[in-house]
Amino acid sequence: MSDVKSTDGQADLDESTQEQATTLPPPAPWSRYIAIGDSFTEGLWDLQPEDETNCRGWADMLAMNLSHRRIAAGLDPLLYANLAIRGRLLRPIIAEQLPAALEMKPDLVSLIGGGNDILRPNVDVDVLSRSLEAAVVRIRESGADVLLSTGVDASDSPLMGLTRGRVGIFNANVWSIAQRHGAFVMDQWGMRALRDWRMWAPDRIHLTTDGHRRISQGALIALGQEPDDAQWDDPLAPLPPVPRLEWARENALWLREHVAPWAARRIRKESSGDARTAKYPELVPFG
Repeated sequence: MSDVKSTDGQADLDESTQEQATTLPPPAPWSRYIAIGDSFTEGLWDLQPEDETNCRGWADMLAMNLSHRRIAAGLDPLLYANLAIRGRLLRPIIAEQLPAALEMKPDLVSLIGGGNDILRPNVDVDVLSRSLEAAVVRIRESGADVLLSTGVDASDSPLMGLTRGRVGIFNANVWSIAQRHGAFVMDQWGMRALRDWRMWAPDRIHLTTDGHRRISQGALIALGQEPDDAQWDDPLAPLPPVPRLEWARENALWLREHVAPWAARRIRKESSGDARTAKYPELVPFG
């Protein structure tokens, strides 16, 4: 009797696997993905209800998606590591995270950084771009593919909009680097949904869970893969205008709770990630 149940259960499992395989797009060619970078890739503000001390983020979502497609096709789960740490400038990302990533012999690396550098008014964007290109060359020479990203168009933010020119130059360099070395580029600058404040956390620098979800779909597109959601970049339904007094109060709250602590850390030459380590420092089966 137990043998019959086991056979029936296996048949049900096989049917379920086949059904999942027909509903998911075909698997991507990568089996070992490592994400390196700063808070954007660490997944800041995408807190999980079961563990609010940890965050998920677009890179974890991308890895989960790629892994599910592999599993549905009968392949082993994707191996994934996330070495990103909040507050990191591009140079430490390249000096500390990149060697550790290459030692694990990935076939896909997402290298997204430079945003913290660009927030500093004295940054030399061309030097930043040359550092990025040298890192891309190292990754490509290892045989791995590279996913880069443009910065976001912050023209709707009175304060962050001051960096728009620097971001624009950096973006142009990112596209040129990608063309020279065969890298993939996720185009955050062109994402319409990111122009909506509802995609952004209270600090106005990091994404909400929905923002991270949309970025993960944009990453699939950048990698030449089919998205799960055809409407992934559709703008949200517009909200009525915020009264001027309410907007002023929100700005004052933002300056007090987010900008002031950030500026204080800059003065003390501290980083929000000084005491942190990578959340997934080793390749593990994901999904």
